[in-house]
Amino acid sequence: MPDLVANNLLGLAEHAALTPMVAYRIDRDGHPYVPVGDGGIVQGVHLGDSVFATDGDHVAPGVSLVHGDPAARFALTAFSCIGNEVVVRSGLATGAVGRVVGKRGESGRVIVSLPDDVLADLLPGDQFSVRSVGQGFVPEGLPEGVAVMNVDPELFALLPFGAGDDVLSVALAGTLPSKVCGNGIGRPAQMWDVDLAVVADSPDLAGRDMRLGELWAVENLDVRHNMGYRRDWVTIGLICHGGSPMPGHGPGLVPMVTGPRSAFRFELQDAEAVPALTESVLAALPSRVR
Repeated sequence: MPDLVANNLLGLAEHAALTPMVAYRIDRDGHPYVPVGDGGIVQGVHLGDSVFATDGDHVAPGVSLVHGDPAARFALTAFSCIGNEVVVRSGLATGAVGRVVGKRGESGRVIVSLPDDVLADLLPGDQFSVRSVGQGFVPEGLPEGVAVMNVDPELFALLPFGAGDDVLSVALAGTLPSKVCGNGIGRPAQMWDVDLAVVADSPDLAGRDMRLGELWAVENLDVRHNMGYRRDWVTIGLICHGGSPMPGHGPGLVPMVTGPRSAFRFELQDAEAVPALTESVLAALPSRVR
């Protein structure tokens, strides 16, 4: 395949925000709540944590990056890929290095994991550079009809995917039916995650926890263009943020691989297995910071 293009993008640390004049949202049972942790600079949440461990809303592990210009913000979200290297360019934490671990839709956010001491030094408005690369990536041996998106090629090589015999094997935390897909349906998968409308005791989880950094599959979901239902299709993605009390919302899945169900071989992991994406996996990626 042709060489991929890398692009340096500018993101700014988001300030936590509330809807003007209305400090609360309404949960699935009609009760008001304050959306703590929805964007901004979130401390104390890490890859491997349960998506149901915090009493918050869409809580992500790290800092959310945005941009004041809407076109640049959409480009930041669309071009950034899981595993891309990120460098703090202003403020007390200048020079610190992190990695993209998720992204969200609506106006667009890129989620960056950084050490706790670095997050403590950040302020909203601090500048970050993202070395975006990965959109258009086609791994060697990829089965016909399967598409890959939103993942740095160097990270893809470290995740539990394996191509051979015209199938793509993958180790998964679990599978879910497409009926749980909420916010994000009908949206472009390169710029949007899909919220999974599940809670800790949802029957569709069959008693299993869901953790940040795990790979999950959604049956009968095609995300090659806008995300939507397609029979006998499957999409595999990374869990990037926590649950939500809002109806139609929940843990966020960033699509990585999508294709005909017949093109995949799934291996379901034990509940105690280490998530696919951890800080140690990110640390194994080569750095280009001088």
